[in-house]
Amino acid sequence: MISPTGPISRDAGPADIDQLLLLWGLLFGETAEVQAPWRGHARRWFQDVAESADSACVPVIAIGGTVVACAVGTLQSGVPNPLCPRGRAVHLANVVTLPEHRRCGHGSALVDRVVRWARSIDADRVDLSATAEGQSIYARAGFTPTTAPRMKLIL
Repeated sequence: MISPTGPISRDAGPADIDQLLLLWGLLFGETAEVQAPWRGHARRWFQDVAESADSACVPVIAIGGTVVACAVGTLQSGVPNPLCPRGRAVHLANVVTLPEHRRCGHGSALVDRVVRWARSIDADRVDLSATAEGQSIYARAGFTPTTAPRMKLIL
């Protein structure tokens, strides 16, 4: 039996959590040696949502059994309005690829998977915050800039 060694797109499973934590840490410049408190919270979050295809989508690209790229889509429910008639928006985040596997189309493939999932659960839209490096991926997928500035309050 020949096992595929090329990229495989699939949903993340419980066995992927350590590799996901490594990728998510790269988004913030952390290495695997850093034992920040967020990692424990992220592990518990993933365990909670990994079994519910209705509230989150965590697609990965794996090569030879190693997760080399991932994305996260989470359903957010809010008050329906003219721009979100059902009040169902998906937040796309944590789109990240290991440096040595970038520029291979993995990010685009993952964004497409989250968008397909968002459509399948009747979301009204997909929202995200883009880095300068990632903007071209999102523009090619049909995302457009908004006029509303994004703000946050760290608690």
